[in-house]
Amino acid sequence: MVLALLAFLGGTLTIISPCTLPVLPFVFAKTDRPFMRSTLPLLLGMALTFSGVATLAAVGGGWAVRLNTVGRVLALLLLGLFGVALLSKRVAEWLARPAIALGNRLLQSGPGGGTADAIQSVLLGVATGLLWAPCAGPILGLILTGAAIHGPNAGTTLLLLAYALGAAVSIAVVTLAGRGVYGALRRSLVVGEALRRGLGVLVLAAVLIIGLGWDTGILTQLSVGSTTRLEQALLSAFPSGPTAAALPGGSPPATNMMMSAGAHPGAATHPARAPELPIEGQLPPLTGAIGWINSAPLTPEALRGKVVLIDFWTYSCINCLRTLPYIKAWYQRYRDHGLVIIGVHSPEFAFEKDPGNVRRAVRDLGIDYPVAIDSNLAIWQAFDNEYWPADYFVDGLGRIRGHAFGEGGYAASEQLIRQLLTLAGDRDLPAPVSPDIQGVGIEAAPDQTDIGSPETYIGYQRASDFASTPAIVPDKPVDYHAPSMLQLQLNQWGLSGNWSVGGQAAVLQTLPGTIVFQFHARDLHLVLGPGTAGQPIRFRVLLDGRAPGQDHGTDTDAQGFGVVREQRLYQLIRQSGEVGSHTFSIEFLAPGVHAYSFTFG
Repeated sequence: MVLALLAFLGGTLTIISPCTLPVLPFVFAKTDRPFMRSTLPLLLGMALTFSGVATLAAVGGGWAVRLNTVGRVLALLLLGLFGVALLSKRVAEWLARPAIALGNRLLQSGPGGGTADAIQSVLLGVATGLLWAPCAGPILGLILTGAAIHGPNAGTTLLLLAYALGAAVSIAVVTLAGRGVYGALRRSLVVGEALRRGLGVLVLAAVLIIGLGWDTGILTQLSVGSTTRLEQALLSAFPSGPTAAALPGGSPPATNMMMSAGAHPGAATHPARAPELPIEGQLPPLTGAIGWINSAPLTPEALRGKVVLIDFWTYSCINCLRTLPYIKAWYQRYRDHGLVIIGVHSPEFAFEKDPGNVRRAVRDLGIDYPVAIDSNLAIWQAFDNEYWPADYFVDGLGRIRGHAFGEGGYAASEQLIRQLLTLAGDRDLPAPVSPDIQGVGIEAAPDQTDIGSPETYIGYQRASDFASTPAIVPDKPVDYHAPSMLQLQLNQWGLSGNWSVGGQAAVLQTLPGTIVFQFHARDLHLVLGPGTAGQPIRFRVLLDGRAPGQDHGTDTDAQGFGVVREQRLYQLIRQSGEVGSHTFSIEFLAPGVHAYSFTFG
């Protein structure tokens, strides 16, 4: 009941936001008729339609996200066409013919009298509800995010309906108070024509700004700034429950249990002895992502009451991949106890900025928690982050209470999660995840006791220990000659063949082409990508001049053969016996391959 009231009050505030402007002409078009038979049925139809469409949007959110790139292009095309229509009457008349015909039918009172007029008003309200997309401030964000995380249900629909009814009531009040306002504006034809063309210019400018990617954060601030503070004040006026419970299945908000001092995050979390954790800052806005996977966009306001783990990663980072078994296990263990995990995919290489590549990686890696595609590093910069992987632990009040950088320390990280869940009110946590999780394939834990080789980049921006002749010539095809296997020193590497070495990667121009490396580690990985045409490129690896046999990696067979099909990290060697220093070579059987960096484990 409290949540429904909160949603209703949040809806009433939409009248002061610019998001309501598109529906006002339809509402004012009925003001010359009795309110009960015209405006009221219209507003009810609008509210019912919005709540139904918003529920369907929550259901289909994951599907819509997968079409994000295509949808963005189509939306820009439609916006551009709309802008041209505002500038040209001829284009506007051509586009509006079907809508005008439908609108005329709905706005005409037929011989059926009051009943017919009411039915027509309801139908016009249904059409208006399809146009209406109110600003997603904190209150509406809580409702929609809860549906995205836990799945929409009847409670979600009722909250959306309460929100829509609140907006309808505020519009009705404005309509009754100012019936003559819209009519006066319609009589100002000269002003109206200038406004129409001015809007056309603004729409086309917006299309240009969005198409160039300059819109990050700007439109959000302009559209919700007028209502966010008021809605947040409403949330603050309910100190017990709404912020957490607004998320279906959510746990109660934090209470006054953070009172004892002493231990570090890995200590026990019995409520009577809960250690006092540091407050490292507030959860920054999660704006700037170019898309979301497995979720609608999430906001700090919508996540209030939840314990949140922000995991910065990128899919070609071996350290990130080896933490995934623990991240996924925590999500499965605690998702129903109030934990939200958000993987922020912040790219290192240019190909990791492609949303299609990220979605494929998320699917192949079996990640089912929300992932923000942070291709412009907006969220990375908001956190002032510097590492992959990096985890930030946020309590139910939106405060960062701890962090973990790199691999390892999993037991302490899980203990911190459990402590924050306890502080948020959960009294029935399951047993901890086993600290001995065994990742499979490329996600398996490294042999940290015997790694003698560092991550090594091939692009000239960060290349080191290059042993071929001549020295690297940036961005030009050059015939390189690698030293013999016996001449290579530990951690030296070289190119043989005609390669063009760019800032991030070396590209094989013609056959033959080989890369050699003297390394000391159990596992050897190489980030590779096919040529610009995307054709698969076969290769063969040798270990000390021989086929790797049982020492082959997950992306090679016993004879050392493999195929580069997409841009990612490939595991080429995993030694099964005693770890030692070895000479590795990879020969490509077609030109065009892109080689980025070696990593070891």
